[in-house]
Amino acid sequence: MGDQLKLSFDNLVNKLIQWVDNIILNLPNLLLASVVFILAIYLSRKISKRIAISLEKSSMQGSIKSLIGSAFSIVIIVLGIILALGILNLDQALNSLIAGAGVAGIAIGLAVQGTLSNTFSGISLSIKNDINVGDFIETNGFAGSVEEINLRDTKIRTVDNNLVVIPNNSISNNPYKNYSLTKDLRVMIDVGVGYDSDLEKVISITKNAIIKEFPYRSEDFEFYYTAFGDSAINIQIRFWIQATKQQTMTKARSRAIVLIKKAYEEGGVSIPFPIRTILSSE
Repeated sequence: MGDQLKLSFDNLVNKLIQWVDNIILNLPNLLLASVVFILAIYLSRKISKRIAISLEKSSMQGSIKSLIGSAFSIVIIVLGIILALGILNLDQALNSLIAGAGVAGIAIGLAVQGTLSNTFSGISLSIKNDINVGDFIETNGFAGSVEEINLRDTKIRTVDNNLVVIPNNSISNNPYKNYSLTKDLRVMIDVGVGYDSDLEKVISITKNAIIKEFPYRSEDFEFYYTAFGDSAINIQIRFWIQATKQQTMTKARSRAIVLIKKAYEEGGVSIPFPIRTILSSE
């Protein structure tokens, strides 16, 4: 029993001596690998900061600027790790690490599929430049000004001052309307006039009232009689304003209604109330 213990102890000592010898022999490589790794970390920080400064005046979203800087930083660090492992002659460990990273990447990708979808959707929205901070958009049943676009969601401030957070993939996978992409908005108003009205006179009164207040693209003013209604002849009025927000269009429509009613009253044009005839059963 004593001989067996002595043999095991000798084997342990020999193994430790062998490890110490290997460490001493590979000490230059270890020091060089450490220098390479530290240099990679230093370069990653410097390059990331330099990229952030270069993109500071860019029109890209803040989240995309941060993503670009982080991506360069990660790439440099990964290259540093690969070089350090190569210097230490740990090629087998490197291959195992790459294989393990691939399997782990698949597992993590399946686990965070929704998050990745939002991330790539956020990148896509920013690269396409269809939606920017400050734009007035309408999507997923909400309308408001975009306050932030990050890698997970988009925040919009509605006209009633509520902050709505919408996942990026919900915006990418559904129709959305961006009022800020064009500088011209068309206002449409429906109204009815009495059957006893002079229809040519109504056109003149309406056009003068609208164009005087909204002269922008006056040549594109449109006026249509659309139908013979139950108690009035129906009209649709269309005119253009220079605006990028729905709220501006809402204000213009409200102002136009006031002007039309006032002009009709002054011109003797009636806007009849709906008439309903109730027949007696007797």
